[in-house]
Amino acid sequence: MIRTGLLAALALSLTVTAHAATKPADTVYRNGYIYTVDAKDSVQQALAVRGGRIVYVGDNDGVQALTGKKTEVIDLQGRMLMPGLIDAHMHPQSGGSRLLNCSLNYEPLTVQQFQSRIQACLDNDKKSGPERWLIVVNWFQQGMLPDGVETTAAMLDTLKTERPIIVRSSFGHSALLNSKGIKLAKIARDTQDPAGGKITRDDKGNATGLLEDAAQDLAMNLLPPLTVAENLAASKAALAAMRQQGITTFLDAYTDPETMTAFADLQKQGKLTARAHFAVLIDLDKGATPQSAVAELVKQQKQFDQGPTKVAPSMQVRHAKLFMDGVISAPAFTGAMIDPYLVNKGTPEKPDWQPGPHNGPASYFSPESLRATLKELARAHIDPHIHVDGDRAVRESLDAIADLRNTPEGKRVRPALAHDEIVAPEDYPRFAQLDVTPVLSFQWAKPAPDTVGALKDFMGPQRYALVEPQALLLNAGARIAYGSDWPVDPLDEWFALKVGVTRTAAPDAGKEYAGTLTAQPGLPRAAALRAITLNAAYTLRQETQTGSLEVGKLADLIVLDRNFFTIPAEDIANIKVLQTVVGGKIVYQSKGMR
Repeated sequence: MIRTGLLAALALSLTVTAHAATKPADTVYRNGYIYTVDAKDSVQQALAVRGGRIVYVGDNDGVQALTGKKTEVIDLQGRMLMPGLIDAHMHPQSGGSRLLNCSLNYEPLTVQQFQSRIQACLDNDKKSGPERWLIVVNWFQQGMLPDGVETTAAMLDTLKTERPIIVRSSFGHSALLNSKGIKLAKIARDTQDPAGGKITRDDKGNATGLLEDAAQDLAMNLLPPLTVAENLAASKAALAAMRQQGITTFLDAYTDPETMTAFADLQKQGKLTARAHFAVLIDLDKGATPQSAVAELVKQQKQFDQGPTKVAPSMQVRHAKLFMDGVISAPAFTGAMIDPYLVNKGTPEKPDWQPGPHNGPASYFSPESLRATLKELARAHIDPHIHVDGDRAVRESLDAIADLRNTPEGKRVRPALAHDEIVAPEDYPRFAQLDVTPVLSFQWAKPAPDTVGALKDFMGPQRYALVEPQALLLNAGARIAYGSDWPVDPLDEWFALKVGVTRTAAPDAGKEYAGTLTAQPGLPRAAALRAITLNAAYTLRQETQTGSLEVGKLADLIVLDRNFFTIPAEDIANIKVLQTVVGGKIVYQSKGMR
């Protein structure tokens, strides 16, 4: 009797399943090049969506059974459809707010051009009084012309204004003040460098106006915070930029309660158009302990985390941001290196590059504090997302993670090391061995002022050959993920993917930046796309829901105007997104899709 009941229940279950499988879909895509990013990187013709999830991936004939009278049928006409992009390291609130500020647009500028751009911002701002700071953003510090030009307060003091000025480097690790700004920040000859920062000084000990890393806080803490309206405007601007790029999920890699409040407000209004993940800063410089810092993170998590991933975009707070160092390029040299930076002991005409007196600052976390912090995060089920630029910062982080892996709670952690601009070759295989994901900004792997003039000579030929080791890490078995680091660079995911594949600059970059960056190979195209889809999803613990086009997963997908795999590699930069879909809902559509 029991056996009969079980058989009847099984038959009913199979009937219900079969009915669900043939129930008409909400949307069907046909006649496409559907790149799935599944285990075989398979390409299919058709895809069906119902209730915000994928219910079919296969050929045109098979999808016919799911096409009902009310099903929207989209003929792709051979166009490429793929998973939505997942940006695993960006700063959307900063990016959005910078779209609203005085911007130098990441351009290489002469001193005169630099001054005239800022003067124009001053002249156009008729409302601000003499005490209101002018905030200038997207300064390509490493691209100042000519190479090696000194950037000091004197450059800003010639401007016609009484206002304090702060110019923020696009890299986020430097800021330049005018003399009024220096005075308001109370920076004097006897002002000590803060932990994890540097006040640049002239040969007489006077501040030049250039602040590195944590020293920026001396001025940044004086700036008026964004208002609630400004925060909302920044979030809206960021999401609009993301939709157009095809980004369906992102990690804010350094957040604050104000940012999460703005995104939470948009989510309540149904205006959150990408799955939002947030990493809260862990900073022990101001007296916090690993325990108190993680407790504060958990407090914010309880306030803003919205639980498991759902069909509609929501917010998750499951990551911690840690900084181990700054940047390896000139003039900052705040990246933590194993061997010293080189200095020219000859002349400009006859250079003699030799090891200099320093190899960057002490790492911003000591080995002991890093280990203690990582273990505390593991106990709280928080994944660490660690900024590492120099090879010493990479090694010390891997060492700490190796120690963490020996603990029960450390075995389930998914650590990510962001940037990894230079890694000692003996550390390449450790990423796979320790299951650590390098989150890389592909667009940096091109000849440019920051990778040539501001880096090449200071590294020496052997180390310079290893910078931006994207394919080298991939070939050593690492799971490569992608993060734009926007607004360090403009938000242009397709240009970044082009650089990842080719290691070349834009055609109009200039003759001095022609060719490839070093002799390293570029990434295979499939590896580049997997980095910005399924691998990035893994770092956010979202890989069972997004990152590939498979039955049961969320319908986060994009339609492109050309085929990533068949066009010339240089043309990848010109790809345009025609449609962006999140949870089965169209959040962006261009005229070319109609």
